[in-house]
Amino acid sequence: MNGRNLPAPLNSFRGNSKSIDQYRAMKNLIMYTTFLFVTIHANGQNTEINLDEKISQSHEKYKADFIVNRRFKHEQVMNYLDDLKSPLELRKVGSSVAGKEIRMVSYGEGETKVLLWSQMHGNEPTATMALMDIFNFLTASNDGFDDYRKLVSENLSVHFIPMLNPDGADKYVRRNDQGIDINRDALRLQTPEGRILKRMRDSLDADWGFNLHDQGRASYITDKSATISVLAPAYDFPKSINEKRGNAMQLIALMNESFQKFIPDQVSQYDDSFEPRAFGDNIQKWGTRTILIESGGLIYDREKQEIRKLNFMAMLMALHGIATDSYNRFTTDDYFQIPPTNRGFRDVIVKNIQLPESLGGNITDIAFNFQERENESRSEYYLRASLVDIGDLSTSGGYLIHDVEGYEVKKGKMSEEIYSSADQLKKGTLHGLLKSGVTDIKVEFDPTISDRKSIPFKIANGNNNSNASRLSLGSNPSLLFYKNGVLEYVLINGYFFSPQEEWKTIINGMKKL
Repeated sequence: MNGRNLPAPLNSFRGNSKSIDQYRAMKNLIMYTTFLFVTIHANGQNTEINLDEKISQSHEKYKADFIVNRRFKHEQVMNYLDDLKSPLELRKVGSSVAGKEIRMVSYGEGETKVLLWSQMHGNEPTATMALMDIFNFLTASNDGFDDYRKLVSENLSVHFIPMLNPDGADKYVRRNDQGIDINRDALRLQTPEGRILKRMRDSLDADWGFNLHDQGRASYITDKSATISVLAPAYDFPKSINEKRGNAMQLIALMNESFQKFIPDQVSQYDDSFEPRAFGDNIQKWGTRTILIESGGLIYDREKQEIRKLNFMAMLMALHGIATDSYNRFTTDDYFQIPPTNRGFRDVIVKNIQLPESLGGNITDIAFNFQERENESRSEYYLRASLVDIGDLSTSGGYLIHDVEGYEVKKGKMSEEIYSSADQLKKGTLHGLLKSGVTDIKVEFDPTISDRKSIPFKIANGNNNSNASRLSLGSNPSLLFYKNGVLEYVLINGYFFSPQEEWKTIINGMKKL
């Protein structure tokens, strides 16, 4: 715990006096050394890559292709699990409030027991996606990772609950069908889902636990988004550190070493205030070394497919770190070097707007966040921008920041024509309207989510003029930016672009948000 304690050198194990523990330490050191650096041949030269890089590069091969976005359903996951192959073992461990089956997948026969649970909150699915990919990885063979699988299966017994809250997942909401936050039910155990998690932890007497969640896109570190936040939860109000919580901190430091290669300076330490009702805090208290992973935001990755890959890599590296005891290379001090999570990152910031008199006449900055407007089944959504801050935002950070100093600013124009069908709005002939400064379109039909995602205008119903006379919080203003009398940029629904771009380029750009 004090200092970087590297595994003992091989020459310390001589003669016939090796204990079982010494033998295992030597074997794990050999495996650790073998896997930490993997040699591949490229262009006739030897190139060394680390295990985490090799795992990340291989992700596409193991990606469960039935998941293409975050809003998948319980039935899809169950159908996928039905087809799992040996050596994975599948069993039902209980049912949700609505009677949906909750399953556990198990791998390995080692003494050290690891429990991972995901989607305790139904609208936090990133780790579930990664677990589907990990199952493909664990059932593969002859791909350069067979020794990894042998190492993990011989040393660990790994148990996955990939969807703890299927009712919430199907509705894409946080809570279960009782309206209870399962992660605040560790004491009363009023939810069947919470009782399942408690029973599995206790029956396994898990040595390690991974509490897998998503956090909002507003989390950040200085001027970058917090793509991943990690935590070894506290087990009491003083935030004491015993040996097991310290081990969890060491393993997080190992994972952070890998994260920094792919998302430098975008890993934060989640708030470690003790929450006496939460499962993570209590599972730590009950003697399981617990690691919280919160998947946040990454630019141009709203569906979290890149963050899915990061979870895939990090969890496999963590299992390797436990199997080899290589987390002992790190200290609790390494863990505390991870910066804290802040809140308030914005989706879009536009700086130095010289407002016309009709909008107040002052120089200001504005910030937008996107809201996901869903269909009834919550399987699809479109983005609507909402103004969340106005004023001096020089200390604020965001995914996209535009500086319009020196531009003349005008309000966007409303179309004179009222359109009766979506087909009219999708035609490239409307590009001329955009170039003339028309940003808001009047319609007399109910546009679908697909329509809204493929139309680079703000849609207003009938004669409603949606472009307010002043900027106000909660509004969604359309603005035009001129330089020397020429319209160079438009701001529509939080999307900042040049109307001079090709029509397809504009529409494809919208999809990246």
